[in-house]
Amino acid sequence: MNTVIIGRKCTPKDSFKERAEQKLGKIDKLFGGEGDAKITCSVIKNKATVELTIHNNGMFYRTQATADDMSDALDQCIDMMIRKIRRNKTKLSKKLKAGNLDDYLGDAPVEEELEYDVVRHKKTAVKPQTVDEAILQMKMLGHNFYMFENGDTGEINVVYIRHNGGYGVLEPDHNY
Repeated sequence: MNTVIIGRKCTPKDSFKERAEQKLGKIDKLFGGEGDAKITCSVIKNKATVELTIHNNGMFYRTQATADDMSDALDQCIDMMIRKIRRNKTKLSKKLKAGNLDDYLGDAPVEEELEYDVVRHKKTAVKPQTVDEAILQMKMLGHNFYMFENGDTGEINVVYIRHNGGYGVLEPDHNY
């Protein structure tokens, strides 16, 4: 698995990088060595946050954890990733290496969600807006996200409120 480790407002130590490679080895078996992992570390007010994003076969898998120690946050991320994959084992078996999934996760009882219960379909008019206008509209509606046509690019984008504060913008990437 190709791994990139990035530090925001911190520089991860070599021991952390080695530990991350070792821990990702557990998950790497599920992807058959064909994945891209990105670990982003940040430290704010003596709390370390680790974000783990894995891209494989057109799918993204993401976890995030915060702890007093960066290694503890990494361990939590890896454990959460394994739980997410285990929880969605039947649906992911088509995307991941099928044999590897059963060998690694075993036949432990898992609460599986067999079908997604879509309770509402909604159509909405999209009009060209700037990101600032879309955030204002989202706040006026009292929503956590808002879909709009970006006036600069002509693409459909989504603005959303991030858990740790601030706003995010989702833009399509046609390279995948």
